Amino acid sequence: MAKLSVSHLLGIKHLNIEDINLIFNTADHFKEVINRPIKKVPSLRDITIANLFFENSTRTKLSFELAEKRLSADIINFSAGQSSVKKGESLIDTANNILSMKVDIIVMRHPNEGAGDFLSKHVDAKIVNAGDGAHEHPTQALLDSYSIRERLGGVQGKKVVIIGDILHSRVALSNIYALLLQGAEVKLCGPTTLIPKHITKLGVSYEKDLRKALEWCDVANVLRVQHERMDVKYFPSIREYTQLFGINKELLDSIDKEIVIMHPGPINRGVELTSDVADSKQSIILNQVENGVAIRMAVIYLLAQQIRRD
Repeated sequence: MAKLSVSHLLGIKHLNIEDINLIFNTADHFKEVINRPIKKVPSLRDITIANLFFENSTRTKLSFELAEKRLSADIINFSAGQSSVKKGESLIDTANNILSMKVDIIVMRHPNEGAGDFLSKHVDAKIVNAGDGAHEHPTQALLDSYSIRERLGGVQGKKVVIIGDILHSRVALSNIYALLLQGAEVKLCGPTTLIPKHITKLGVSYEKDLRKALEWCDVANVLRVQHERMDVKYFPSIREYTQLFGINKELLDSIDKEIVIMHPGPINRGVELTSDVADSKQSIILNQVENGVAIRMAVIYLLAQQIRRD
């Protein structure tokens, strides 16, 4: 059986195209499973997974938990807000205490970039990065590409614009890596203050005019403005941001082609997208949520196969 070239899922930048294809083909199988009347398989009955979330998360945490339950894994949920981390316990001590409970896989979200990478060098468990700071969010990028593939028949040659707060987004960086690896063209659009310096060196271009960006693309992946990560003002007002970079039905209908609309959630309705765009037939936002479970099942299953071989 084919296996991943990596021992952990720390970031898209560590994957190759064969890894992505393997994850997608495995997700195809699990998507069929989660649409059956009985949505569970006994694949990971002997595997224990710890979900370590050092940052608040609703959608990602629920998606991972559901994926793990569908695979029949045993689950330990850990929230830093109610833990000894508040008392000053280190990341390694926390992880080692959890590993002493015979945990095989750790799914971790952490506010610091590289936390998963650091942990993978110090503990004997498979690590899945569920988001580290403003760095990477690999499973989100995988489910985004998988959703494009499902709607448009493939990713190669497609034109994807990522709109909004690129500077604070781990989703944007992982998406750039994943899309370029699969042969898509990528453009960024948003206020210049929210576009990282030198990011075009990754092989993407920048367009400050939203209409021009939409006329160019096949897919618009719209990001949330992350106020909680902003310590200074990056644009004059939400109203001005919405006027320049918000997508409404009138704008969408005036573009002479049907663009696929995506959003990783949660949506600031009326800011990045109006409700009639978010809920339109051009939107695949709910497909992304469903595909997230299948992708996370695939990633966990493929890493668990390595544990059994090891």
